[in-house]
Amino acid sequence: MAAAKRFFTALGSTVDPRFSDDDSPSVVISDTIVVILQSKRRFAEQTVEEIADSTETRETLICLNAESRAQVDELAGKAIAAGGTATGRVHDHEHMYGRAFDDLDGHTWEIVWRHPSPAQG
Repeated sequence: MAAAKRFFTALGSTVDPRFSDDDSPSVVISDTIVVILQSKRRFAEQTVEEIADSTETRETLICLNAESRAQVDELAGKAIAAGGTATGRVHDHEHMYGRAFDDLDGHTWEIVWRHPSPAQG
C-alpha cells in the first residue's frame, strides 16, 4: 500500500487521512473523484468472489478525462516515471486523444481528452 500511495501521489493525487488506514488509503484524484485502494486482505473481506490476478487477466479499465492533449501526455508520463507500465495503446483521432498505462498492480488506466465539438453537435 505504501508503494501504491507513492505512485498515485506522484501523479498529483493526495491521500485523505480522514478516510484511510494502512490497508485502505483514500486517494483523492479530483474534487469529484476519490479512489479507495485496498490491500488484497481487505478486499477479500468484502467479496465472496475470487479476486482476479491483474497480471494474468483484465478485470477493469478505468478511464479519466483530461482537459487537454498535453494533460493526457503529462499524466501518462508521470505514471510511467512513477513505476507504471505503458500499455502501448494510444488513441489519436481528430475528436479524441488518449493514452493508457498499468498501475503497480496491473490495473489499466486510460487518460482521454475529447474535443468538445462532437459533444455539442
